[in-house]
Amino acid sequence: MDDTRIPLLNQWLASLPPELALRAREMVPASSDASFRRYFRLPAGKTTAIVMDAPPPHEDCRPFVDVDARLAAVGLNVPRILASDLEHGFLLLSDLGPTTYYDRIVQGIDDTTLQRLYRDALASLVTLQQANHQGLAVYDAVRLKSELGLFPEWFASVHCQAPLDAAATGALDKVFDLLVAHNALAPRVLVHRDFHSPNLMVCEQPEHGPNPGVIDFQDALSGPITYDLASLVMDARTTWEEPQQLDWAIRYWEGARSAGLPVDSDFANFHRDYEWMGLQRNLRILGVFARLNHRDGKSAYLAHMPRVIGYVRQVAGRYSAFRPLLRVMDQLEKIQRGVGYTF
Repeated sequence: MDDTRIPLLNQWLASLPPELALRAREMVPASSDASFRRYFRLPAGKTTAIVMDAPPPHEDCRPFVDVDARLAAVGLNVPRILASDLEHGFLLLSDLGPTTYYDRIVQGIDDTTLQRLYRDALASLVTLQQANHQGLAVYDAVRLKSELGLFPEWFASVHCQAPLDAAATGALDKVFDLLVAHNALAPRVLVHRDFHSPNLMVCEQPEHGPNPGVIDFQDALSGPITYDLASLVMDARTTWEEPQQLDWAIRYWEGARSAGLPVDSDFANFHRDYEWMGLQRNLRILGVFARLNHRDGKSAYLAHMPRVIGYVRQVAGRYSAFRPLLRVMDQLEKIQRGVGYTF
């Protein structure tokens, strides 16, 4: 913690009201993510608090503050903002606990506990989608199509060292246009964008609030209602087989209908809708993970690529319209093996 931000952070913490009872000297790293943001945990009276360090001009705390208020207004368990210095990129937040869903799964979890946690998550997703999304940037066709460009640029060309020829590019463009046209028609709600196991906190202590705690929502948009369910059941960090995906999707769908959310009344249609959204998301993720590795030196993301490829193949193999995508995947995976990518 000996970088130039730390003295500024300590100075800010020292200026906060003494009734917070912060012990800044005991501050320790809590986590970091794929952006420039990082988090610290420190004692605060009889409990703990979290400091978000979001250095300008790379990051902006204001979207976090905005979305936090929207989610808190519908009763979601999100961090309370205890103090802020938006100019310098610091937030002091209530602590939702040290354990994410992903942590708990990696540690080992029995099925009864797993199902309880995920039923809580599905209920929270239904609640989240009732939040006010007016005024947020729109996850529209232009943005959806732009994000798909990460797949040929970073996954195919950089990671697989296989720039696509004109025929493959044309085939992919048709697949991308079909996905975007379908997904952009979905009813819009507030979209977290990464509603999955690393961003759901296991809250089992009273001071942490009801399970789950929801974090990392600062990039929320107004977009397709299918997006966050696809994030959860096709989680890039942990593998869920199709029967489990279906079970959770049905439970979500029933809860969403009961809450009056605009999901298709026919589950077969809804199943197609969230699978197509999942395919779009996972193609984007392959590009993002490749970029994080090759541009940013974050090689840990490569370990998750086989899982994401599996999700891509699961959906693409079910619908004849995506057969050209399967042929491209076959070509790229063959090249990966040839250049030594083992994943």
